[in-house]
This record gives sequence, structure tokens and C-alpha cells, in this order.
Amino acid sequence: MTEPPGVRSELVPGPADRPGARGRGRVRIARIAYRGKQNKEAGHSEKEPFDFLPCPAARSVKKPRTRGLTMMIDQGLPAGFHADLLATAGAHVDLAKFKTGTSRLYPLSLLESKIRACIAHDVRPFIGGQFHEYVLATMGRAGLPSFYAEAKHVGFRCLEVSDNVVTLTETERRDVIRAAVDAGFEVFGEVGGKDRRTTAAELIDQTGQCFDAGASLVLVEAAELVADGKPDRGLIDAFTRGIDMARVMIELPGPWIANVRTCDVEAMKKFLVEEFGPDVNVANVSPETVIDFEATRRGLGVAGPLGFKAA
Repeated sequence: MTEPPGVRSELVPGPADRPGARGRGRVRIARIAYRGKQNKEAGHSEKEPFDFLPCPAARSVKKPRTRGLTMMIDQGLPAGFHADLLATAGAHVDLAKFKTGTSRLYPLSLLESKIRACIAHDVRPFIGGQFHEYVLATMGRAGLPSFYAEAKHVGFRCLEVSDNVVTLTETERRDVIRAAVDAGFEVFGEVGGKDRRTTAAELIDQTGQCFDAGASLVLVEAAELVADGKPDRGLIDAFTRGIDMARVMIELPGPWIANVRTCDVEAMKKFLVEEFGPDVNVANVSPETVIDFEATRRGLGVAGPLGFKAA
């Protein structure tokens, strides 16, 4: 079959390619090859458009980044959309959260292909914390070894530990984080809750518990940081003065939080960049706004130029 330039196709398992299914079937799908990657492999570096314009010195632009991390939230992106998105914006994504327990609902081959696509673009995919909570709620600690084994089998090497639905004591939080670390995972702890208000001192204490147990990064629950859709500046200031922001990600709120509108999410992005600089770690960035948010980090977006003065 003749294919147009820049496009290659491959056969992937179809619906009949499952154990016990009658007949065999395979489906041909087209994948668009990213020309920039082809040029790089050929020994050529692709010129960036408008590369005469400076980027803020405070922004970490090369991966792997250790700060200035962007975590994209995946609530069930179709495989083709996911592949195209990573080809377009993968350079600006560091982590991809497979939200809640959505990983349970994909066909196995499709989930594995999405995970492989993330890894190919130096994006770390991870399982959302509420899936871990579901295991604890339905099977208890006895279900965790099987959960960890399956997560590794499909390609995950990172997972989140939270207690939004299943409240964890200090001892339980420490124990489950250590269990995941001992199972070979990089663990992201989450602090705060969706249905309660936590003080800055409590958030700082929970953050310390996560780090002491072996978490490499802590995510702060977005619902804790907004009041009537707006940033809770008092809480954010008190919390961030007591922790190392290089190891903490601030979650963006979303429509799952009462009184949060799209304009509130955009205002929160602008607030975080203006308040903490372009290398603030930000979680829950929606896929369609990844490049737009990177533009904000670099002074090309709604926050305006960051620290630049006209010559």
C-alpha cells in the first residue's frame, strides 16, 4: 500500500484479537510521523520558528526537567488524539496523569500503546491516586501487590497516593507510600482533600510525611487552594512559605470543583506564574491548553513578558 509522505501505517490488534474471541482480525491505523524527529535522526536540527526572540532565563526548557514541571491530565483521550498531542506538545509535558481509575476501562493493547507513546516523548505516565484508594476501599492492603504488579505489567513506573475518598492516618499514609516505593515505583503523594478544608500547617505536615516515606513529589489538592473559584491567597502563601516548592506541584482546579469556571482556571495559571515564576510546578493542565500554558510560562501568554524590558 502506498502511503503519503510523513505517514506510516501499522496493523494493531482488532476486537477479535482477544483470548476466546472467534476469528482473528487486525485493524490498520495510520500514524503521522513527526518530521522534526526524522530530521533529528538524519543528523539535522530543525530550526525553531521565531528563534530570535529570547526566552526567560528562569524557565527550564530542556527535558528532563527537575522543576518547572507540567503535568497533563488525561481523562480518557482517544489513542489517535493522544499520539498527535504528544507529537505536537510532548516537549512541554513532563508528567501525564491517567485520572482516577480510568486505566481500568481501556482495552489492554490501547492502554499499553498510550503508555509507550508517553515514554517515547520523555513523559512519565502515572496512575491517579483515586485508583489506589479504590483498591484500598475494596480489597484492603492485601490487594496492593496485585495492583502494583498489573501497573508494572502495562508499563507504569509512577503512581499517586492520595486520600480524597479513603482517609489515611499518618501511619497509613507512610506505610502505603513505602509499600509502593518498595514495589519499585516512583511515588507522588497528594495532600489535602476534595471535601474538607485543611489548614496550611496540616498541609505542610502531610507534605513532610510524604517525603519522609519516600515520595519524590507532592501534589497539592486543587480544591484546597481555591475559594469560590478564586485562589485562596492566604492559604497558598502560608503553605508555600513552609515547604520546598521545587518538590511540590500545585494542582489546577477544574469543573469538578464547585464554582470553578474556565476563566477561573486560566486566572489560576496566571496567578501561579506571576507569583512563583515560570518554573513553578503545575498539575492538571488540560491537554488542549498545554502549549498555551507553556506560552504563559515563557511570557508569550496572558501573564505577559516576565521580567523583560524593551531594548
